Amino acid sequence: MSTDVDAKKLKVVPSQPEERVNWRKRKAELKEAKKLRKETKLIKQLEKQKEEEAAERENSEQQQNEKGRAYTVSVALPGSVLDNAQSAELRTYLAGQIARACVVFCVDEIVVFDEQGEDVKSVEGDFKGVGKKGHACIQLARILQYLECPQYLRKCFFPMHQDLQYAGLLNPLDSPHHMRIDEESEYREGIVLDRPSKEKKGSLVNCGMRKEVRIDKQLQAGLRVTVKLNKTQNQTENKVCKGVVVAPHVPRSEGGLYWGYTVRLASCLSSVFTESPYKEGYDLTIGTSERGSNMDQATLSPFKHLLIVFGGLQGLEASVDADQNLDVADPSVLFDLYLNTCPAQGSRTIRTEEAILISMAGLRPKITATFPDVSSGSLKN
Repeated sequence: MSTDVDAKKLKVVPSQPEERVNWRKRKAELKEAKKLRKETKLIKQLEKQKEEEAAERENSEQQQNEKGRAYTVSVALPGSVLDNAQSAELRTYLAGQIARACVVFCVDEIVVFDEQGEDVKSVEGDFKGVGKKGHACIQLARILQYLECPQYLRKCFFPMHQDLQYAGLLNPLDSPHHMRIDEESEYREGIVLDRPSKEKKGSLVNCGMRKEVRIDKQLQAGLRVTVKLNKTQNQTENKVCKGVVVAPHVPRSEGGLYWGYTVRLASCLSSVFTESPYKEGYDLTIGTSERGSNMDQATLSPFKHLLIVFGGLQGLEASVDADQNLDVADPSVLFDLYLNTCPAQGSRTIRTEEAILISMAGLRPKITATFPDVSSGSLKN
């Protein structure tokens, strides 16, 4: 009995033949799986990189919009202030002082009006003497335009003229748009060159760089344009740089940069208000006079376009009397605020170039208080 049990225990069950592994196929499968894992990992990395770039771009655009300045500051003064200078050199230097004062405080527009009411709206033609009515306005406007223009463009826009005889002696404005040749900037001022260009390609622009800039449009030669340069281009390899033409206000409204001032001629005081380049006009106007209220107690309401008007040798009263379009005798009714920007002055008179510096220095903290979110970038170069 035990023998039968032992025999059953010792009985060997025949084993199935082992399957041979195809190592070549197995190796190819492992290699393909490894490649698939790498591709999946790479795709995830690219998606993550795109998300980070999109977030960075959105953050950059948001920061750019935050540092942009939406409001403007304009200054108006009579051209007769040049009559207070005794020589051509001093008249030129006086104009330079006014330009420097306006640039230091980031003034966006300078309006030169005629106290005598002459219809002077152009700086073209020959200079016939400051003593003639209106010609002081033309000379002042021409010098202001000359100083605002970047140095590398002045020969293109300002031929030799008697008004500019001593302009080379003036202190430079050194405004942010007065670029050096190798200075890097997102924006630049330039002039459209008279060069033939291929079809569907934009004009070439001289922006004061070592290379010319190809813009996105075909424009008439001789135009002054504001160009936004492409950030991604390789300027060392390309023969020309690339950029797009933008409105002159874009460096200020989007980039938060002070981009110089424009100059406007007005035939009289009332034209300063009625011929505003802004559709809504000036929504906050300030007149300056020793007869005005103390500026220290004044506060500014939010505005889009601020206008500050300065009088000449005889004050704003003389400008109001000479303006046939105005039926008022008191200049204060023309303005939202009529301020004495230098109370308890020690001199009988304050010259206009001094009044601009004093007034803008006093108004600057009030503007900062009105726009606290953009004040850090609005009045900085």
